[in-house]
Amino acid sequence: MIQRAIISGGGTGGHIFPAISIAEALQRRYPQIDILFIGAEGRMEMQRVPQAGFRIKGLHIRGLDRKRIWRNVGVLKDFLRALVTARDLIREFEPQVVIGVGGYASAPTLKAAQSLGIPTLIQEQNSYAGVTNKFLARRATKICVAYPEMERFFPKDKIVLTGNPIRPAIEQLSATRAEALEYFRLPADTEQVVLVVGGSLGARSINEAIGARLQEWEQSGAALIWQTGTGFADKAQQLLAGYRFPVYCAPFIQRMDLAYTLADVVVSRAGASAISELCHLGKPTILVPSPNVAEDHQTKNALALSTRGAAILVTDAEAHDVLTPKALALLADAPQRQSLSTEIKKLALTEAADRIVDELAKLVP
Repeated sequence: MIQRAIISGGGTGGHIFPAISIAEALQRRYPQIDILFIGAEGRMEMQRVPQAGFRIKGLHIRGLDRKRIWRNVGVLKDFLRALVTARDLIREFEPQVVIGVGGYASAPTLKAAQSLGIPTLIQEQNSYAGVTNKFLARRATKICVAYPEMERFFPKDKIVLTGNPIRPAIEQLSATRAEALEYFRLPADTEQVVLVVGGSLGARSINEAIGARLQEWEQSGAALIWQTGTGFADKAQQLLAGYRFPVYCAPFIQRMDLAYTLADVVVSRAGASAISELCHLGKPTILVPSPNVAEDHQTKNALALSTRGAAILVTDAEAHDVLTPKALALLADAPQRQSLSTEIKKLALTEAADRIVDELAKLVP
């Protein structure tokens, strides 16, 4: 029985949402369990995790600077200090298992746990493994992955294909269309909806592509749900002021379950968590991978779908010119939407969080 567990990682919703899903699955299996999160100070997890009802401690740590290599002297010093802090937290909490979901904090936390002889489980969300998880893999006890053929990066005997955990509210959509339309203040007779999300932090290229062609959106007759991120929120409202069509625009969408309930087409970054949700729901999707992530893993994620006819890939560079026309063309093409929906559903791995808990249970006598 698992009585105490540490979960570490974060930085973006793509790491945080799976971490919280694993924690909730652990609580369902072991109601008396004590769970501690370890994140990076100043990052999103320091707010999102407490909002979900879990304790979190922060490490002073940052990622590698890939452009200005000389700055990594300071990064290394931060890592070594974080390693000491993580070791102290682990000794005080005495977890039976430590789970890493990727992100800055997971490296020192799992490294410290491994040095103390505590079983560690890595959850790799992407089709191309990140530097942190490859660094930790040699001494990890188990590695849970969302894509096949990950032995390119990890020891084959440690890999288990589980899929990515998704938020329970999205895994079990229960809202009606009428409830969702009311939540987003869209007309009750709305027929078609396009959902545009740039990840939890927003996406400038997607936002600018939508904002530059609002006249086409107005003429389409479709409703738009547009998550801009905080950096583009004011600009988006200024752009929308000159148009009159059904639109909900916000920096962050709290009720993604309701947004997905309405969405006939989704435009999204290609983060692993978003893709897992879209596969589970079978949503016709246009993916615009961010080019500003480690190892360009979002492009690799998107290719894993687009080469199977499960999504449409639009590069970040071409988004300004083609994103809006492609989204509206897809909205008008019911057979193509059906084909994309059928193919993307084939890639879904359900109940991933519970599968990961099954693996964790094997690590604790």
